[in-house]
Amino acid sequence: MRLGVYIGSFNPVHNGHIKLVNYLLDNNYVDKILIVTTNGYWDKTNLVDVNDRINMLKFFQNERVLIDETHNNIPYTYELMRSLSNEYKNDELYLIIGADNIINFDKWKNYEELIKYKIIIMNRDNIDIKSYTDTYKDSNFIIVSNFDYLDVSSTKIRNDLSNEYLDNKVFNYIKMHNLY
Repeated sequence: MRLGVYIGSFNPVHNGHIKLVNYLLDNNYVDKILIVTTNGYWDKTNLVDVNDRINMLKFFQNERVLIDETHNNIPYTYELMRSLSNEYKNDELYLIIGADNIINFDKWKNYEELIKYKIIIMNRDNIDIKSYTDTYKDSNFIIVSNFDYLDVSSTKIRNDLSNEYLDNKVFNYIKMHNLY
């Protein structure tokens, strides 16, 4: 099985995240997607509790969308992929990233290990993805250039909390738990 691995803070999960997941599944890039919420990032200080972020993601869980609750404290992507490879031995793992991440991909810790996996790169902000991927030898990049991404960020949503970019269940969860 082709298992997509979508890692992020999802602080909060918004319609852009879900649109991306559905696009990859509907267009058969992968068979299932495992969404892994990080407990923390080196550059993020305003994260709500990881359990709240997992609970919001669970609204979207189904037979093809899996929400991970066990790998949230792994600090680096290469360590997470290594752990998932051991756990999902019979599956082919596809790391899912946005085009904005390929710009500094060579700065990621042990990125050389990551390029052994298939990496799906979603277009964003008119970034010339190919100009960055061409610098990596023996890479397994899959560029998704025809995805019509939703121009929204979790930061924008936190700053102007409305349900314009949020599923109603997520919006109600945020309000009920006074998260942002």
